[in-house]
Amino acid sequence: MSNGFYTPGEQRAAKVNDLFAAIARRYDLLNDVQSFGLHRRWKRRVVELAAVQPGNRALDLCCGTGDLALALARRGAAVTGLDFSPAMLDVAESRNKTPDPKTGARNPTFIQDDAQQIPFPDGTFDVVTIGYGLRNLTSWEKGVAEMHRVAKPGARLVVLDFGKPANAFWRGIYFAHLNCCVPLLGWIFCGNADAYAYILESLKHYPAQPAVAEKMRELKLVNVRVINFLGGAMAINYGEKPK
Repeated sequence: MSNGFYTPGEQRAAKVNDLFAAIARRYDLLNDVQSFGLHRRWKRRVVELAAVQPGNRALDLCCGTGDLALALARRGAAVTGLDFSPAMLDVAESRNKTPDPKTGARNPTFIQDDAQQIPFPDGTFDVVTIGYGLRNLTSWEKGVAEMHRVAKPGARLVVLDFGKPANAFWRGIYFAHLNCCVPLLGWIFCGNADAYAYILESLKHYPAQPAVAEKMRELKLVNVRVINFLGGAMAINYGEKPK
């Protein structure tokens, strides 16, 4: 059965924008519910790998409601969060409070734009992250290439997204969960099962962590690695731009 929010090709961006407009206000709650809160641990791992230092410039693509951007700012980085969904950015801005008086963390700057055409010059950022966004782009390959382009020599690139378990039995169980349980949670908490059935539909068309790692190597990134969680159901791709 096709999903109303998944359309390949040129119309995909508009459909994904409709999706996030529908779920923006409940997005954080549903993340907690469907992952049993584990997404917070995975995002902390992204921030650890980003290893920002005070004064670093960081770019968080497809920033959504701002989890990663705010966490990077708390580490002292000057952060730009980029997303193309106005509804998600509205939520991010509502969470964007004054600098922490204890840490001096600076507020992220949130901008609406396209992660496939990042509006910054080559070699701008010390860190580039993307959480649960690469899978939603019309071209995930272009997204990785743009991350590489705007990264400084020595910068860290970190991608967090749903993965595809290598074990066929576990993959079948995981996909069954995404097909049945997650849309049900979407219907209960968001009134929209199709919005969360989208996760499985998009994952079917996404080559996931092995292909992202291969693309990073193709771009000549170094120290490329894949960090799997839950047997590969979630994954972080990591690479560094050579100095």
